[in-house]
Amino acid sequence: MNLLRSTILSILMIAFLIGCESSTSASSDSSSSVASSSSSVVKSSSSSAKSSSSNAISSSSSSSIVYSTIKDARDNQTYRIVTIGSQTWMAENLKYLPSVVGPETGSQTTPHYYVYGYDGTNVADAKATAKYNTYGVLYNWPAAMNGAASSTTNPSGVQGVCPDGWHLPSNAEWTELTGYLGENAGRKLKATGTIEAGTGLWYDPNTGATNETGFTALPGGYRGSYGAFVNIGYYGYWWSATEYDTFYAWSRYMYFNGSSVYRSSYDKEVGFSVRCVRD
Repeated sequence: MNLLRSTILSILMIAFLIGCESSTSASSDSSSSVASSSSSVVKSSSSSAKSSSSNAISSSSSSSIVYSTIKDARDNQTYRIVTIGSQTWMAENLKYLPSVVGPETGSQTTPHYYVYGYDGTNVADAKATAKYNTYGVLYNWPAAMNGAASSTTNPSGVQGVCPDGWHLPSNAEWTELTGYLGENAGRKLKATGTIEAGTGLWYDPNTGATNETGFTALPGGYRGSYGAFVNIGYYGYWWSATEYDTFYAWSRYMYFNGSSVYRSSYDKEVGFSVRCVRD
């Protein structure tokens, strides 16, 4: 009887030990699963690093845009220029300022020149402002055209207010630019960063802006036909050399929460920025 009891106790002890080993093994498998999961997280982090690396490459590509410079002999202003497709554009808004008036002065036929936020007639004072140095000059359409007739051709053949060797782009030339860049052309043209983040001049969100072309479109606002400066930080507007009718001309604009380049006809009296194209 004692032998039988001893045998039974031995069997139960062995079974208990086997059960404990199986339980420990299961816990190890669970730990292995956690380790596998951690490995996936590391792999995911590695993917993120790869994505960041791609962004860095894109950023590096953007920062390696080749700019040249030109000097306007009329006032010795120097401009960066950049080639996009088969066109060479100024990469800054034009700053030529032969005279200046306040926003309350306007005309559809007489040339007028404005500097955002400046209400006076002294050219030196206007040029001393931060907005002149950042955003350039706002021109009504007669000033932008400098007496030339409307043009629908590509190139426009209209020097307008641009320096020698350069011209005011026609509606067709703007269309060539946006056609070359394809969908969401605005994001490829707009300067990057936001006012809120302290990294740029556009208000948040500055949708999709990469400036991968080097065009560096800025939100210089405009002088409205009702005699006020508006929309700086939100919109940038640029004239074309093509009129829509007697009172309106074609233009392009970009804005802070859009990623396209938009075409619209505006009253020739309003003051817009100018970008020149090389002849």
